[in-house]
Amino acid sequence: MKVLVIKRDKIGDLLLATPLLAQLKAGLPRVETHLLANDYNAWVVAGNPHLDRVWVYRRVRHAGRVSLGAAWQGLWQGLALRRERYDWVIVANGDESPRAIRRGLAVRGARTVARCADRSKYPGLTDPLPPDSASHEIERLLAFLSPLGIPIPEKGKTPFPRYVLPAASAAFALSWLAERGLAPGSYVVLGLGARRPKKQPSTAQVLAWSAQLKQRWGLATVFMWTPGKPDDPRYPGDDDVAQPVLDAASHGHAPRIHPFRGPIAEALGLIWSARTSIFPDSGLMHFAAASPGGVLGLFAEADVSPAPAQWAPRGPRADWLEAERSVSELPEALVYERLAKLLA
Repeated sequence: MKVLVIKRDKIGDLLLATPLLAQLKAGLPRVETHLLANDYNAWVVAGNPHLDRVWVYRRVRHAGRVSLGAAWQGLWQGLALRRERYDWVIVANGDESPRAIRRGLAVRGARTVARCADRSKYPGLTDPLPPDSASHEIERLLAFLSPLGIPIPEKGKTPFPRYVLPAASAAFALSWLAERGLAPGSYVVLGLGARRPKKQPSTAQVLAWSAQLKQRWGLATVFMWTPGKPDDPRYPGDDDVAQPVLDAASHGHAPRIHPFRGPIAEALGLIWSARTSIFPDSGLMHFAAASPGGVLGLFAEADVSPAPAQWAPRGPRADWLEAERSVSELPEALVYERLAKLLA
């Protein structure tokens, strides 16, 4: 049997699809598994033992620009994918994605699985799955295997997301830490990065938590945020939110804080070498959950924002806290209690 999994989302979404790949191989050990990803997220599955081949396509439209070369490459790749004659094509989106479904149907596999509310909109879709807005994203993706006869694992036996840290990311982290007199495991990463401000810790919390980490556990804090302004149309940044913390650190009030503002690949190296991490609901939270130190995830406003029931971090050392309205409301004692368990 030959199966193509299509995953054209952001890097965090592809990371959460790795349990599907693991379960597919476990359920059908002789299956030949291919993945179609884009040139932005494909590195997430580099070295994944549950894949036999990764097809990478260039994005035709990126940052408002159209690439004719990418369009031609996509046409030739589409013909090559048809020649593979897949038995199954899995459009692995937790929600209905018309563009992804059309891409999957264009491959012309014997059977195609996708989520949709109205099957009649997609002629040729053989195995539609109903929308699911309640389950965790990992279980929503594992459900794509049910038409292949592979059941969702029992509670507690679901594979965790996994990735292989790029060698360049690991090398950067060691160099960056050495320049600041830090060693792997001697610090906690405390990050911003949520799309919704109410999920982010306040300046007072960052300062208080970093002080407690130093006094109680002897750990430094690597303060991390997404570069850019909040109104960036491509990807909002957190420079404005981070500035008050940087001002406090520069005035000597928080010498225990080591700021990091850089690209994702370098951030992952620092997260991987941390004792643990604290992140609001974001892609980096999920990568931290898949790292050796784990993560404490932060959620808020679940009535208007994705809830932990759907997006909580999954990993052997992953935990999370939810505030009713804002992370700034979380009691310090509760945060330290959860951190103590992760740092034990």
